[in-house]
Amino acid sequence: MIRLQIPSHADYIDIVRVCLYGIASKLSFSYEDIEDMKVAVSEACTNAVLHGRPAEEGGSLIDVTFQPTEAGITIVVKNDGPPFAHQEITAIAPPLQGIEISELPVGGLGIYLMEALMDEVSVQSNDNSTEVILTKYISE
Repeated sequence: MIRLQIPSHADYIDIVRVCLYGIASKLSFSYEDIEDMKVAVSEACTNAVLHGRPAEEGGSLIDVTFQPTEAGITIVVKNDGPPFAHQEITAIAPPLQGIEISELPVGGLGIYLMEALMDEVSVQSNDNSTEVILTKYISE
């Protein structure tokens, strides 16, 4: 397992992307899969910055862990802050199929993007933190 902690600020998300690139390259992921993972991880980190506890309230770090396996990689992005009701929000969100681009809501599409780009996405949240767990399998 490789663990990275970054300040809860958008300027540091590129460090996560570079680290992911190095790890995924060593695991023999395709260029396209690496690019997909970089976008998904960027979305998860951006959400952690936007929705996590602000630095002045003691939430100044985002934890990112990379867990390589023989089948692929699991990336966990964790931030301190209020819970995120992923299942409740997904249940009431309108389907995106058949919607014109002009009708799309502003914001809130990051989870859809992560789910489209990764093989598995789950969100675990409690009163103090939220973890986004992203898994990508190596294509044959």
